[in-house]
Amino acid sequence: MRIVIAGAGIGGLTAALSLHAAGFTEVTVHESVRELKPLGVGINLLPHAVRELTELNLADRLAEIGVATAELAYFNRYGTPIWSEPRGVAAGYAWPQYSVHRGRLQLLLLEAVLERLGPDSVRTGSRITGPGTEDLLIGADGINSAVRAHLYPGEGPPPWNGLVLWRGTTYGEPFLTGRSMIMAGDGTRKFVAYPIETGERPLINWIAEQPLQGEAPERGNWNRPADLTEVGRHFADWRFDWLDVPGIIAGAQAAYEYPMVDRDPLPRWTRGKVTLLGDAAHAMYPIGSNGASQAIIDARVLAHALAHDDLAAYETLRRPATTALQLSNRQMGPEVVMKLAHERAPGGFTDVEQVIPHAERAEIAASYKRTAGFDPAALSERPSWSVTPDHRAAPDRSVSHDRPVARDRGVAS
Repeated sequence: MRIVIAGAGIGGLTAALSLHAAGFTEVTVHESVRELKPLGVGINLLPHAVRELTELNLADRLAEIGVATAELAYFNRYGTPIWSEPRGVAAGYAWPQYSVHRGRLQLLLLEAVLERLGPDSVRTGSRITGPGTEDLLIGADGINSAVRAHLYPGEGPPPWNGLVLWRGTTYGEPFLTGRSMIMAGDGTRKFVAYPIETGERPLINWIAEQPLQGEAPERGNWNRPADLTEVGRHFADWRFDWLDVPGIIAGAQAAYEYPMVDRDPLPRWTRGKVTLLGDAAHAMYPIGSNGASQAIIDARVLAHALAHDDLAAYETLRRPATTALQLSNRQMGPEVVMKLAHERAPGGFTDVEQVIPHAERAEIAASYKRTAGFDPAALSERPSWSVTPDHRAAPDRSVSHDRPVARDRGVAS
């Protein structure tokens, strides 16, 4: 079976590795840019995605480039705690949660693809816009997917919700646990920060969010430089005892501007010998740290479905799940606690229990985990999507503790 993947991003490269592990030998990845460089800023990989990369025998490499997230914490606009929870193995998962530079992760996956599938398996400077002579075309070419446009030619640009994101990286002081991911905001403005490198002065990935008047910046371009003076103006008085927000913004090594856009859910991803994956299928707001994780899961489920000669099973399982997640993210997902805290106590508070009771906060967090597919118990109990080259399912319910054990089936070590 000849398979062509359009797009050498995180989803497309994971799909190539997953298909190879399942025994597919004629897989090529086509990327429109001529040279793949470690562009972008930080992302999070949730435990359900780390499980999949672990089963592709990438656990050790991932641990070398990522920071294992210790906690997720929400604060109001004044830096007062609303909700915090442990993450990764500290939360009972068998797999960590990692904060990692997107570009470094992409190059890690690229290196693995070239090692396992061969030096000619990735073809740069090659843009795919529709099906050709292959048996299956997988559109993994991002939010402005040419393959999606082939299936839905009248769709137009991604819809914008009126918010702009500024993303950057800054060497700064450690905060909280030193491996914390924090979000502070009031339901309209928001600031996110987490380290993607540790040390005396860790590299902090940050995201600032603010409504924007007028027209949106170029949609789908993550590399538009940001005006740090403009960004800092909106957060000038966001100085907390534990975090200097304007100082982080002003000290950025790099920063980019991007309108908050997504894609409307589709009625179908697959038509004939073409299917979609990742942002090409279900681009969603960057809420709950799920974009890259969901693309990785798509790739694994798709390979499992193809190994069992059942392409329809891929969409049957993944499209309803990602549609629910897209819609949840439009309602702010677990980040809604910041909006609720502001609505109920706009001037701040001293006792969060009087504003949002613990049971309500806990259910918001747990509900999103169920929607996004990383409820701890369900994730550990779910059978593996790994398959052997002879296309037999490879059951794997074992777990690890301090560090995940690489369980690669069908990939030569």
